[in-house]
Amino acid sequence: MHLEVLAYPFIFLGLYFEVFMLLTFLSAPARARRNRPATDATPKVAIIVPCWNEESTIGGTVESLLNLEYPKDRLRIILVNDGSTDSTQQVMDGYVSNPQITVLHKENGGKHTAINAGIDIADDCEFVGCLDADSFVAPDALREMMAAFADPHVSASTPAMSVFQPKSLLERMQNAEYIFGIALRHALSAVNGIYVTPGPFSLYRKSVIDEIGGFRHAHQAEDMEMALRMQRAGYEIENAPRARVFTKVPKSVPRLIKQRTRWTTGFLRNVLTDYRDLVGNPKYGVLGIMILPLGFVAVIGGMALFFLALGQVASDVFHTFTVTSGVPLAYILMPRFSLEWFYSPISFITVISFVVLVLSTSFVLIGRSVSKTDTDLTMGLVGYTFLYAFIAPFWVIRSLFDVITGTRRAWR
Repeated sequence: MHLEVLAYPFIFLGLYFEVFMLLTFLSAPARARRNRPATDATPKVAIIVPCWNEESTIGGTVESLLNLEYPKDRLRIILVNDGSTDSTQQVMDGYVSNPQITVLHKENGGKHTAINAGIDIADDCEFVGCLDADSFVAPDALREMMAAFADPHVSASTPAMSVFQPKSLLERMQNAEYIFGIALRHALSAVNGIYVTPGPFSLYRKSVIDEIGGFRHAHQAEDMEMALRMQRAGYEIENAPRARVFTKVPKSVPRLIKQRTRWTTGFLRNVLTDYRDLVGNPKYGVLGIMILPLGFVAVIGGMALFFLALGQVASDVFHTFTVTSGVPLAYILMPRFSLEWFYSPISFITVISFVVLVLSTSFVLIGRSVSKTDTDLTMGLVGYTFLYAFIAPFWVIRSLFDVITGTRRAWR
């Protein structure tokens, strides 16, 4: 049996998922969300910024919050220093005279404890939000987010994230991926399939947090655990596709692999240990019967496709060596070029893979259009197309190894 046959199920499921997301994007509920205007309602909101050694970025984060187009007396900014060892505390203390800002210093206990410390003093607020200290919000982001809470069953809303000033090919690749995520979360919100409320500027109804409890350590994926807990409790998670937030991303491949390993192990551990009852459960709709199961398929499939590709390359090399045995090396290495496409080795898997690539590229362009994010995607799409597939297997394999062996890694 040819090795590529083993890849068919994974590629088919990837194609099925992307077609489903495209049809969902075109559905009436998704269109209604895209056309939803920003609200004039201004309930009291607290934005919590948990910090650990963020001296170089916390200032810009705070300034972006101060520039939000929202009544000053209706917006609290709570900065929580989680035992930083650099000059984060000194930068924070420079804002203590601002009546909008509250500064807290505490011993290091993890991001979830910093967020909970902020929630504890936000008793007078109807909504609380979180913003990572390396992220920056657009001025109209909060008003766009508030529009998602017209339905009282909505417990949280997520923003449209992209990369802050991407420069290198690796950063541009991640920017294309993040903008793909904008379209994906927008489509998932139409079927209540969002399973993570990202650290960069997700907003929560405080009464729901009071009901179900605050943030937990949750295998270093507290934003995912909170979203799953809200879904289990019967609430809905919305998306504000025009609420733009810009975040800094890893600048090297090892840092990227470390970050994504944390994300992937967080998904596997949260779902396998605490939320197995959601997987395959029709009570939770698309989230239970499609999104979470396909999350596991994506992890296993990513590893399987990687090893199948290696096996196919080894098989081709062996075949070439066998066929060319006895042929002079100078003849083998002589470059030959042909533009006769009729004779190109195009297979079924090549065609399906091309279709998946076209759909993925379309989602990136859709995400940029929906969020009105002004960014050049040319190099990002090149990196996303040709570089991503070579890097992703490393964090997938590492994540599976960590889960199987019980390995725990540091946040950074």
